Amino acid sequence: MLSSGALLCDTETVETGATEDEHSIERGLLTFANWPERSMGSKILIADDDTLVRLAIQKILKLFDHEVVAVESGRQVLERMSDDFDVIVLDINMPDMDGFETLERLNQQNVDIPVLFLTGAGSMDYAMKAINLGAYDFLTKPIADIELFHAKVKQAAEKRRYLLQEKAYKKNLELEVQLKTSELAEKNLLLEQYSNHLENATVQIMSSLQAAMEEKDGYTAGHTRRVTELTMLLGEAAMISGDDMLVLRRASQFHDIGKLVIDLSCIRKPGPLTEEEWELIKKHPEIGASIIEPLTFMDRERDIIRHHHEKIDGSGYPDGIGGKDLDTLTRIITIADSYDAMTSRRNYRRNLTNPEAVAELRRCAGSHFDAELVEIFAGVVLSTRSLYKQ
Repeated sequence: MLSSGALLCDTETVETGATEDEHSIERGLLTFANWPERSMGSKILIADDDTLVRLAIQKILKLFDHEVVAVESGRQVLERMSDDFDVIVLDINMPDMDGFETLERLNQQNVDIPVLFLTGAGSMDYAMKAINLGAYDFLTKPIADIELFHAKVKQAAEKRRYLLQEKAYKKNLELEVQLKTSELAEKNLLLEQYSNHLENATVQIMSSLQAAMEEKDGYTAGHTRRVTELTMLLGEAAMISGDDMLVLRRASQFHDIGKLVIDLSCIRKPGPLTEEEWELIKKHPEIGASIIEPLTFMDRERDIIRHHHEKIDGSGYPDGIGGKDLDTLTRIITIADSYDAMTSRRNYRRNLTNPEAVAELRRCAGSHFDAELVEIFAGVVLSTRSLYKQ
């Protein structure tokens, strides 16, 4: 006969009428019913094909205020499975689907509810297999210590609560990260829009200054516009990327901005420049680069403006660089700028015709200009003569 501190058989059959074991169970349950300390209940799913064992466990757990759902097979466990359960108690030997297969199916469904296995005495191999499959713990039948039995169930329920708290924390953390990311993206968008607005406003102001300068000089009038148009045509024909095309446009718009601080009398002079005047004019690329210097969003444009009078062979100004030191965008503007200078009328010389200017570019290809780009440019301007001077 079981004492009040020991309970539960592993009876395989239930005969008609109460057995001695059933009377022992009832006496044990009555004793535990009078215990003063009770834990907060959890929702527990029990699976055991032995009716007596199933009912006895159910009664014990209810004494501790647990909500219990009892089934008799592993298949029923899968059918009744929900995220509401805190602990699953599985018998190993069940007819249609044993406890091991049931646990494997639960693992495949990513069920993170702690599982306790029931195994007969002397079945330690089964117990170890259960642990290796991911079971939280195992209980041996007959259960001789209700305190130990409930302690393991309680620990499993606490683990479940910890898992749920961890899951909730991670979910809240993910939501918070998403919220912060969204807020940051929104702020970045506003900052980008403000930055773009500021850039555009700056470019417009500089364009207005350059346009005012050109209005005072007959030679430079329209020069920036024409160079920009030619530069864009050559850039497109040379298959320059979209971002580089923006750089190219800005650089061409401001390639002569350094002339804003050059004495206009030199530029307007009806005859050839003196050596002194020529040296002064040659400073405009450096001056232009220094004007652009504070505009950090135009770093690439600044370098192009500084070097748009350099030559492939290094004989240009102001730095005398050439070859690989001249990037493609600089080479493009150099060709467009030179072409417009050759086809523009000066008081002391006539302007070259379109074919003459192209011939001069070709003559200097490889020394002053990029030979490949010259040929692309020739194809562009010779096919669009109506846009340019003849």
